[in-house]
This record gives sequence, C-alpha cells and structure tokens, in this order.
Amino acid sequence: MSSEKKLCLGAFSISLSVKDLKTSKAFYEKLGFSVYAGQFDKNYLIMKNQESLIGLFQGMFQGNIMTFNPGWDQRAQNLEDFDDVREVQKVAHERGIQIMNPVDEETTGPGSFMMTDPDGNIILIDQHR
Repeated sequence: MSSEKKLCLGAFSISLSVKDLKTSKAFYEKLGFSVYAGQFDKNYLIMKNQESLIGLFQGMFQGNIMTFNPGWDQRAQNLEDFDDVREVQKVAHERGIQIMNPVDEETTGPGSFMMTDPDGNIILIDQHR
C-alpha cells in the first residue's frame, strides 16, 4: 500500500441541499459561520468558519455531497503542486472505484467527476482551474 500514489484532493467542503436558504444561513451564522462566497439570488451560499467550508444549495440537487477541489487550498487560493482532476479520476478508476460523469481525459483545465462511497455518499471532485 505504501508504494501506491497518495492523491492530493485539495480543499474539502460539504455541499448541503437545504430547504430554505435564508433559514439555513441564519442557523450556520449562529455557529460562527459567515458568508464567504455565492449569491443569494442564485440560491447558493458558501459559508466559512476558520478552515471549515459549507455550501448551502437550495433546489439544485438532492442529498448532500462531499466536495474536493484539486488545485485549491481551504481559502480557494491556487496550489502550486496538485493532482489534476484527470489524474485523480484515472487513479480512482485503476483502484476499482466506479466513476460517474467522467471528465474527458483529453481536456485540460477545469473539470469534474463524481463517485459514491460504499454507503452511497456522493463525492464530487471539482477542479476550477
């Protein structure tokens, strides 16, 4: 196992499917989160508390999604050294993980793909650069 490539997945956040964006925003503000990014009129906000990120999304998807952003740190700043989303997808596939919505391996730059863990939790690998 130690000879296997260790993947660098980048920033981690959880994307929550919320019923009411205003109510959820107020709740997380009570826990010390503040709006970091997003647009209320587009039904999503990114909330931050120190290094913790929570995305609140109303009416965009069902269930909650764990998100990793290759190329970004927790402050959405570019990392010099990171594993491209296509490399992460290739290694995951080689290790027997089923890929949903695969990114085209012939492209460069932004891209994303999804997979599920053994309990059905969705994981999004979403590269923005």
